[in-house]
Formats: sequence, structure tokens, C-alpha cells
Amino acid sequence: MNTSSNFNNIQKAGAATKRVERDGANNSLWQANVAAESPEAAPPPQVFDTLVVGAGITGLTTALLLQKEGRKCIVADAHAPGYGTTGGTTAHINTFADTTFGEVESDFGQEEARQFAGAIAESVALIHNMVETYRIDCDFEWKQAYVYAETDEETKQLDDLYESALRAGVAAKLAPNAPAPLPFQKAVVFGKQAQFHPLKYILGLQKAFTELGGVVVENMQIDQIDSDGDYHTARSGEREIKAKSVVYATHIPPGGINVLHFRNAPYRSYVIAATLKEDAYPDALIYDMQDPYHYFRTHTIDGQKYLIAGGHDHKTGHGDPVQAFTDLIDYTRKCYPVEEIATQWSAQYYVPADGLPYIGRLPGAEAGIYAATGFNGNGMILGTVSAIVLSELVSEGTSPYEKLFDPGRIKPVAGFTEFVKENADVVGRFVGDRFGIEEIESLGDIAADSGKIVEYEGQKVGIYKKESGEVTIIDPVCTHAGCIVQWNDSEKSWDCPCHGARFSCQGEVLTGPARKPLERIEAAQVAPK
Repeated sequence: MNTSSNFNNIQKAGAATKRVERDGANNSLWQANVAAESPEAAPPPQVFDTLVVGAGITGLTTALLLQKEGRKCIVADAHAPGYGTTGGTTAHINTFADTTFGEVESDFGQEEARQFAGAIAESVALIHNMVETYRIDCDFEWKQAYVYAETDEETKQLDDLYESALRAGVAAKLAPNAPAPLPFQKAVVFGKQAQFHPLKYILGLQKAFTELGGVVVENMQIDQIDSDGDYHTARSGEREIKAKSVVYATHIPPGGINVLHFRNAPYRSYVIAATLKEDAYPDALIYDMQDPYHYFRTHTIDGQKYLIAGGHDHKTGHGDPVQAFTDLIDYTRKCYPVEEIATQWSAQYYVPADGLPYIGRLPGAEAGIYAATGFNGNGMILGTVSAIVLSELVSEGTSPYEKLFDPGRIKPVAGFTEFVKENADVVGRFVGDRFGIEEIESLGDIAADSGKIVEYEGQKVGIYKKESGEVTIIDPVCTHAGCIVQWNDSEKSWDCPCHGARFSCQGEVLTGPARKPLERIEAAQVAPK
């Protein structure tokens, strides 16, 4: 990857501050020149009203909303705020979603589609209100969003998106002069959309939360929760937090197998930040109708404009991440006069079986334990919707949206085909990935700074080799549900193709649902080949 000198300078400019890390080897545009607070080293010995597990946009928004109401809240993150998907998003704020209002009408009903639209509109308003109320300097800007179709089939789909949006009460209109980067048959524009810098935004939420007396604890992975009467005790090694209610804002609930693990499929999305020739940056949010679709916008970091382009999504642990980046870069060059690729990164999201997120009481858990997952590619808005619903459920015991987003909902028709397809894939990977593994005779067969699942000295193992030649050998069986992890040569991680757990090249947990690291078999030092 070519990395621009300007982006390197930005990275160096932020070196004196606490660097915001993320769940992969690649640097996102958002990590440049962002200062993070130093939170509590350990949870204070008191009983909290609510423990929020996870410090992304869902967790910090939920915690701030509850703290504002006078509740005593604590946020615990296994790593640090923004470490997961919030730190890797492209931060589009829309009044529409990947699941179209027409699809919601078909599977749930027209009133439910209007309710979904209302929840999204409320989330957009809340984000803007947070920015204004707490004076969060996060580059928030109102924009127009254009969606364009290039083929007859895409035009039919765009018509459905447009017409169902109008029925749901979402403002949209035809846009014959849309700023699409390629020739198109039809385009639609949505007004009052927005964009922001996601890390600056959630760090602003964190600051507001702690100034109200809230507590944030980093590097505290919650290993288990024991419930006893009116309290839940969350444990992390020798440390513990006692609270009256618990919210899992971890993108997917961690720990043992839960029904939500079967109702959500993990996907990776790929992003580049590029400089353009001739100042050809779009002043809008732009989307095509391909499957998976591409998305573009512009963001300025320290006076330098960047085109942010994303797409080429695939299921976690299934596709080739390196090829996905190559394809995305090639496609972006077709659309815009790219001068240089400044940086590239990827992020994970979960696709819900029936199209709507799951927000509410965690199925199978004790009363007072809540979760939110299944945001599709709309984490900023649906994470904020989740915070609205969860804070209402915790503080009032009910929410106008609880039935629509109920994690325990059963829809015999909605999502059934996707549920069967995705879980058949899980079974297929569980069995199939155990066969056809390449056998190697020497560790020299593994490329430097790379990993591979192989059969070595009679064992099926995962091997990662550093540039120095030092190797780490792990058991490739995911500690969540027993599938075989796959090597991600771009983010330098072991990714589970079943439920999306991800591990560092050394086998440590990056993101759930796994809680335990991959088993280390041995480590050896070999000469570089």
C-alpha cells in the first residue's frame, strides 16, 4: 500500500497524545491526531445502577443518557473506547438504512416501517443534539445523500427504496443531476443527512459522561456475570463490578452460544482514504446500488481533504481481504482521479436475519441484562437507536420501540431464508474447514509477517511468522463455538468464519463473541527465510 507522506505527518503529529488503538493492523483515518482521556485504572468499590459493557457509540451514548437522568453508571471495555467497529466506520449518518423500508413493510408491516423510520430520525436528531449540547468538535456536517442506479434491475430496486421511503415518511426526491461518479439511469436524493469524525464524537461523549460522574474502565474484559437477586456481579479476573442492570454494547453478545449468534451473520467491509487530483472531491454522501454497494464521501483532516471510499464486503473469514482492497482501489480509480492512497482499513458488522436490529432484553439471560446487535452497515444510526431504546428500558422498563426490535421476536417468514442459509454455512465451515489443510515440512514455507492454517508435524495448527522469523503456533479452533479460524493477511488477525470472533496474530481476543484466547501450542525461533 502506498501511504502518503501527508498522512504519515498527521500520524506523527498525534504521537505525543494517547493513541487510540483499533482491532486490526491497519490504521484508520480517524486515528490520526486524536487525543484520548486516561480513564479509571480499576472499577471503584461501589454498587452501580448500570454497567455498560463496551465503549463504542452504543455503549457511550447509552451510558451518557442514563447518567444524565441521575443514575450511577460505569462503562467497561475489554480494550479502549473506539477500539472496535466505531473506530473503523465511515461515519455516514442517514435517514435510511441497508434494510429498505419496503423490506420492513413486507416482513413486518407498513406501520412498523414508519416506526423504523421514526427511530432512525430520532437517532439523527440525538447525534446532532449531543454535538450541540456538549460542544463536541467532531467535524459534524449536514449533507445530502445520493443513491444512483446503473442498470435496469438496480433501477427497480432504487424505485422500491424511494417509494417505500416516502410511504414511511422519509423526505426524498428524484435527482436527475446527481453527482454520481459514473453514468447512471436514475438517482434519488435524501436531504438532511450528515457525517462526522466518529472517534472525536465518542470521545466527546466520554468526556461529557465522566464530567457528570460516570466511570470508564479500560482493559477490563468481562469474563462472566453472576446474578443474585437484585444485583449482577461482572467479573474480570480478580476485578469485579456490581450493578443493578447490565447492558451489552459489544456489537454481538459475548460468551457462550446465544440465539443471537445464530440470527446474525458477521461481515467485513473495506475502506480507503485517498487524495484526489484537481480537487475532485464530492460534497455529498454517494452510494451506488451494486451488491455489495460502494459508498463515497469527503472528510478533511488537518486541512487535507480525503475521499473515503468503501465496499467489497464479504462474510468474515470467507473472502480474501487483500484482494478486496485491491478491487476497491481499482474501482475507486474508475470513479475518481485518485492521486494517492493515504491509508486503508476494514471493519466488521453483523447482518440480522430479518433485517432489523435486535435491541432489548438478552434472550436466555437473567432479568435486567440487555443487549443490542444486528446493525447491518448502519452502526452510527442504529447504535444510537439502540442507546435510545436501552436507556428507556433500563430507566422506565418500557420503550415505544421494544416490540419492533425485541431480540426474542419470532417471525416465521421474515428472515427465515437468511437464517437457514447463514446457519447452513456455519455448519459447512465447522465441518469442511477441518479437511483439505495443506501440509508443510518446514516453517520456512510460511511467508514473513503472515499466517496460515497448515498441518505441521502431524497437527492442524495456525502459524504466524514475524518479519524476524519468530513464530507463534496456535490451535486454530475458535474458543467460542469450535469453528476453524482463517488468517486475515491485511489486518494480521485470525478471523472466525462462523460467528465473527477475531484474534490477534498471537491468538489474543480482539473482538467477541469469544472470551478466551486461542490456545498457544508452542513458540519457536527460526532463521528468516
